[in-house]
Amino acid sequence: MPSAVPTVRFAPSPTGKLHVGNVRTALMNYLFAREADGTMILRIDDTDTARSTKDYEDGLKVDLKWLGLNWDSTFNQLDRIEKYDEAAQKLKEQGLLYPCYETSEELDRQRKLQRAQSKPPVYNRAALELSAEQIAAYEAEGRSPHWRFKLSGQPVSWIDLVRGEQKIETASLSDPVLIRADGSYLYTLPSVVDDIDYNITHIIRGEDHVTNSGAQIEVFQALLNGYKEGALPVFAHTPLLVGADGKSLSKRLGSLSMDELREQGIEPMAINSLLAKIGTSDPVEPRQDIDALKREFAFEKIGRAPARFDEKELDNLNAKLLHSMSYVDAQLRLRELGADQGEKVWDLLRANLEKFDDVASWTTMLSAPMAGQISQEDAQFCAAAAASLPDVLTDQTWSEWTGQLKSETGRKGKTLFMPLRLALTGRARGPAMDQVLIILGADKAKGRLNGEVA
Repeated sequence: MPSAVPTVRFAPSPTGKLHVGNVRTALMNYLFAREADGTMILRIDDTDTARSTKDYEDGLKVDLKWLGLNWDSTFNQLDRIEKYDEAAQKLKEQGLLYPCYETSEELDRQRKLQRAQSKPPVYNRAALELSAEQIAAYEAEGRSPHWRFKLSGQPVSWIDLVRGEQKIETASLSDPVLIRADGSYLYTLPSVVDDIDYNITHIIRGEDHVTNSGAQIEVFQALLNGYKEGALPVFAHTPLLVGADGKSLSKRLGSLSMDELREQGIEPMAINSLLAKIGTSDPVEPRQDIDALKREFAFEKIGRAPARFDEKELDNLNAKLLHSMSYVDAQLRLRELGADQGEKVWDLLRANLEKFDDVASWTTMLSAPMAGQISQEDAQFCAAAAASLPDVLTDQTWSEWTGQLKSETGRKGKTLFMPLRLALTGRARGPAMDQVLIILGADKAKGRLNGEVA
């Protein structure tokens, strides 16, 4: 299957919102495929009809497009049930897919007994010994079988692009259930059938699937009637995400969904930049476009330790992206916010932004009538400052004006500059005041210094 040009697939289940863990897997697939001019397929794993919804499917597609992770083709597993039925029949004919009639309670008792006997809780294959009479009796009770794949009991090995040489002892595994008692398919069989039919060359996913790979490889072998060296997809299992404290993110994934982060004002490239770099040998730095991440991607850079996802680091990257964003890239969004006051104003304000929408309050401060903050003890100083402010303002006005005020009042440092900033902007922090003063203009600045709404 593998070829010089890769074909990969991202396979989310539409049973919830797309979160950072999903996105990291999608991003790895995307970067690898695009750097090699390959193909990325979006496979919708919707065989769990009880939990899958069209709303979730539509939502994850919106999120992927927002992130810039576009795919070349897509399909739904629910539309391919006949293909899975054909594969299941082939495995049955080979004697590799066999019916089991145990209830979940009976299987649970079996596992407890095995543990009590210090044995591994592996399915005992009792179903293989059932007689025709016993099967008929179970079916007369109304039991429907679930179907298990018969593992070889031999070690399965492969070279993983992230983890190196891997080996799974299938003798230590239970024969996996491929078909539930209600006739619905679990993940393994449809996934293998799809990977064969769509010529998937590389399977890139989280390391929680490592053990599954042993069984999947044997299903590949059975459906392909054996295989030659190099015929199967190449596997790459990446470390899972943990929080900044090293603990699992599983309980917090709802708050780390893409729509939540989008609502918070996080830039898509901040998310991409963080997820592409954490857990790798590269420094975590913002990238303005995904092509840069694509050029820098390599499996060799991915470490074996869990990747730490820190929301503070995400916020920091988000701010850095905005600080370096060009006016050309920002202009359309500025217009949508009603906050486009030209390139000079954008260049002045962007260094103070944490979220893009923050720019609206800054442009309002510069243009809309408002009263600054003047304390009673600073009122006389600000009035005197207004009287001494020239009517024509230049790039040198701020330094010359404040220098004059320093000489006349004896104020310096914070006692000089902070009252002026608060009176002119209403804020204790912000952009360079020499430029703010010019943008405000002499009349507006004098009005605010006099405590007027200007």
